Amino acid sequence: MPLKKLFIKTFGCQMNDYDTARIIDLLRASHGYLPVDAPEQADLIVFNTCHIREKAEEKLFSELGRLYKMVLPAHRSPNRPPPIFAVGGCVAQASGQEIVRRAPFVQLVFGPQTYHRLPAMLDQLARGGGPICAAEVVPDSKFDALPPSRGEGPMASVTVQEGCNKFCAFCVVPYTRGQEWSRPVEEILDEIAGRVRQGALEIQLLGQNVNAYQGLDRSGLPHDLALLIRRVALLPGVERIRFVTSHPADMTDELVEMFADLPQLCPYFHLPIQSGSDRILAQMGRGHTVATYLAWVQSLRQACPDIAIASDFIVGFPGETEADFQDTLALVEQVSFDHAYSFCFSPRPGTRAESMPEQVPPEVRTARLAILQEALNAHQLRRNQGRVGRVEAVLVEGPAKKGLGELTGRTPGFRKVHFPGGAEWIGQIVPVRITEGLPNSLRGILDQTSRRVR
Repeated sequence: MPLKKLFIKTFGCQMNDYDTARIIDLLRASHGYLPVDAPEQADLIVFNTCHIREKAEEKLFSELGRLYKMVLPAHRSPNRPPPIFAVGGCVAQASGQEIVRRAPFVQLVFGPQTYHRLPAMLDQLARGGGPICAAEVVPDSKFDALPPSRGEGPMASVTVQEGCNKFCAFCVVPYTRGQEWSRPVEEILDEIAGRVRQGALEIQLLGQNVNAYQGLDRSGLPHDLALLIRRVALLPGVERIRFVTSHPADMTDELVEMFADLPQLCPYFHLPIQSGSDRILAQMGRGHTVATYLAWVQSLRQACPDIAIASDFIVGFPGETEADFQDTLALVEQVSFDHAYSFCFSPRPGTRAESMPEQVPPEVRTARLAILQEALNAHQLRRNQGRVGRVEAVLVEGPAKKGLGELTGRTPGFRKVHFPGGAEWIGQIVPVRITEGLPNSLRGILDQTSRRVR
């Protein structure tokens, strides 16, 4: 029997990247599917979607139509049936049967909490079943049904928490991923230990609201994120630990203290604020103020002076005035973020913000975003330039995209570094002396005189 081939196109966040990897593990184990890079070769084409950004559905249907027209000629032979098209992820969760209606060639629609049922869905299709739509929120059974994770490379992501209870006015996560749910401690530790055996040195713990983690170990002992991280740090072979994404309203002193006394914990903290205006934060339903946010940033920098602080911003939220926007710019100047993601507000269907009055005109949103990004980029460049002359411990991921005999990797502060080197360094942590700070990365040279650094 010829091997079956799987093509997956992934949109959105790191959680979706993790889900894609688990789907590959699952379908390899159940049906012998092997991943391919060319959709024309595939017997199963999966879109793993994200619903956070504007016009997510339209981008999905555009890409579906494009790929369908692309692969159809390759499957006109009577010996080769057309590929199965499937749509998963958060757009599938939100749109459900609408996807089948608008793209009738799609035979499977599944939400982020039901992809563990893909083997059974494929079997049902093989028996002549019609289009299948499975978009229930049932997170407690998903991980139990998945095979051991497989992966390559020095970095591994592991989901520890899903969903969110915050119901921020702009956000669809509680509707597409469900409310907060945490995996059991030993299940997480077992998955991490397996990834370390496969060569991972760095573990990234994932969650939509990761610092809301509340899991139990076998004895019934509750673990928050800080205690879970301490347990992860005890696993042999774990050199580095990261976690994303945190919510300011769920910060704890214990989480901050770890940056002072846990060597494996990377000095990087992604803490979205969204706006520098207390009035807009209240409208968003964020549950914290600018003052509390700044207090946590100060505490983090006191615990770990070299920590890199990253954030997210939404510009042009309904009711945002010029004064509110200036408050955001003032916050950027005060904090001087090492990195930040910033976007224009886009109303997501079903959220409170969709129907809020005082919608900011698109041209105003666009102009404000350009000003904000200029300020954020200037801070990022200055902070990157401030690394020049330092020796950074770089976890080497692989060849740089532009080649030329260069490698690329990440510092503990999650800055990308390019430097000349051979393939023998891939998968190792090496000392690199920084020679140049660029807008989005660093350049350096291997420092053979330095002792190995974490």
